[in-house]
Amino acid sequence: MENITALGGDVYEIDTKMAGYSGITAGYLILGDRPCLVETGTSTSAPVVRDAVTSLGVGPEDLATVVVTHIHLDHAGGVGDIARFFPYAQVVVHEKGARHLADPSRLMASARMVWGDRLDTLFGELSPTDAQRIVALGDTGAIDLGNGRTLSSHYSPGHAKHHVGLVDSATGDLYVGDAAGVYLPETGDLRPATPPPDFDLRTALDSIALFGALGPQRLLFSHYGPVDAVHETLERSAEELRIWVDLTRQAHSEGMDLDHAVAMVRDRTKDRYTALKSDDATAEQFELLSGAPSNVAGILHWLDRISP
Repeated sequence: MENITALGGDVYEIDTKMAGYSGITAGYLILGDRPCLVETGTSTSAPVVRDAVTSLGVGPEDLATVVVTHIHLDHAGGVGDIARFFPYAQVVVHEKGARHLADPSRLMASARMVWGDRLDTLFGELSPTDAQRIVALGDTGAIDLGNGRTLSSHYSPGHAKHHVGLVDSATGDLYVGDAAGVYLPETGDLRPATPPPDFDLRTALDSIALFGALGPQRLLFSHYGPVDAVHETLERSAEELRIWVDLTRQAHSEGMDLDHAVAMVRDRTKDRYTALKSDDATAEQFELLSGAPSNVAGILHWLDRISP
């Protein structure tokens, strides 16, 4: 299948074809005695992911574990559907996200407030997962991949309070979710992901520092793909965060509303990203991945929270 890429170490990247686009959200299948799917993509992508997993020789009864870095709908919206397709798989998530996978009603209501009618096209509906199949992780935890291989979980909030990074003991791969931002392989661009309501600068920088301290061999971005230059990429991730926060703080101190703040930040950062100088499709893809309105809104929300 053209949406599967072998990354070595029995790891396969699956393009979930989110909303029909290529290169937006990746899931990863780790093969072995206890096959594990990292990230499901959206609900509307679930059949694409199921077919890819099946084509890699993992049938309905074979998938041992589904793990999500956090419960935002582009990462975990397909959990309920994938759990139904693979009825023996345990579903692993940080404890702060577990109840929303069992009962998604509040999560879906808030997502609909943000996305409106676009919700159905972009994400679809997160179906509930039987609570007995959900394994809730604390700040650290380990997932058994078989043959002594483990996926260790490390709590990394800042982007979201239910976010974890995952390290594969066999490959040294670190699944970064959204905590290190959004990477565009076509251009090498990296941009922060700072949506409301959970963004917090110090926590986000601490999570990036933790990722560095874990000493990974490679970063696997949910958006999108593998990156070998670990140290440089994490440094860039922290730098991007600081730049976006400094600019948004300036807009905030000048009393700008969201629209004006977004326009100012977009204008002042556009030269940092090759994608925004290229064809419209790449720019549109980048904006869908890490929209300036969402990023600026998240930073403004945090500034309002910390301002006396």
